[in-house]
Amino acid sequence: MSNLSQNQRGWTRARVATAFLVLTAAIACGLSIYSSASSLTGLSRTGFSVLFLPLLLSLVLAFLLDPPVTQLEKFFSRTGSIFIVYVLSLGLAFLAALWLTPHWQGFWDNMGTDFPRYTTRVIESVQNVVAALHDRFPVIESYNFPMKIRSWAEQLMAAMLAETPQSALKVGGLMIIVPLFTFFFLRDGRKIIRACVALSPNRYFEMVRDLSYLISRQLSHFVRGRILEALIVGMVITVGLSFTDIRYAPLLGIFAGVTNLIPYIGPIIGMVPGILIAFVDLGVSGQFWWIVILYILIAQVLIDNFILIPILISRVSNLHPLLVFFAIIVGGKLYGIIGMIIGVPIVSVIKITLLEVRTYRRTFRLPESALESDRPH
Repeated sequence: MSNLSQNQRGWTRARVATAFLVLTAAIACGLSIYSSASSLTGLSRTGFSVLFLPLLLSLVLAFLLDPPVTQLEKFFSRTGSIFIVYVLSLGLAFLAALWLTPHWQGFWDNMGTDFPRYTTRVIESVQNVVAALHDRFPVIESYNFPMKIRSWAEQLMAAMLAETPQSALKVGGLMIIVPLFTFFFLRDGRKIIRACVALSPNRYFEMVRDLSYLISRQLSHFVRGRILEALIVGMVITVGLSFTDIRYAPLLGIFAGVTNLIPYIGPIIGMVPGILIAFVDLGVSGQFWWIVILYILIAQVLIDNFILIPILISRVSNLHPLLVFFAIIVGGKLYGIIGMIIGVPIVSVIKITLLEVRTYRRTFRLPESALESDRPH
């Protein structure tokens, strides 16, 4: 009788085998689910990284082309208006390509000989400055600045030459994908926004609808303002450089305009190549100082800071400079140059969302008496 009760209370071989099989199956299922989740996460991350740049460029183009499409929609259908704007845009792009092709060919033909010459001249200038500072600051002798600059320049040139074929393939793919995405954003963007707003609960419908309108208006004004600002700055620098004997004036103007999209840091990056080329080719002459004044005083201080930013940007972004620096640093750490450009509008959208949610909570907050009466007794 005692042996029978012990067998009933204890683990038999069949129970041990069953528990082992169940535990093994549970571990196997857990590992398979984890590996599937990891693979799905990796696939999602890869797909997002591939589609991030085309979607971003498509949204920017949609914001830029929406005003003319809306104006033409008064006379034609939405799809017809989009096609008309596409044809006009392609015509302008074709004319710009015809204007830039000789300069671009000359740039690549001369870069093989000009770049080493510019690098050598800059290294010689750095050596002269370092030699003059050795007597006052002996600690500088331990730092080989000329060799570091030469190594950095050689790495930059090698990276440019290595990335050119890959960049050409990427640009070719973007020229096909971006217009297609932009077309659907222009044609069905409002429907997509309405469908997303309709998914919100009834109690938050009004807030989500107002948020979608405010965010769309904020982003559209910001994108158009930044693009217009970059175009004006690039044109001012191109026209100013054309009065001098500096080489690559159109390309330097385009580079300055594109880098001007990066807040605070971009203008400094944009003026470095022009000033270095002017220093090497023109020397410390009147034309060199005119180029320095053009970059710093005319383009940045007068045109950009005093005219364009107060009119086009300040009223739209309305962010504290500390938030702007935070957005630039975090965006650059996460997504490089593109992150530095889109960091400010993303922070601006987050600010709008927080302010709108707080406004709705204050406006539609029920009185305490009503809340007490609704509670179950």
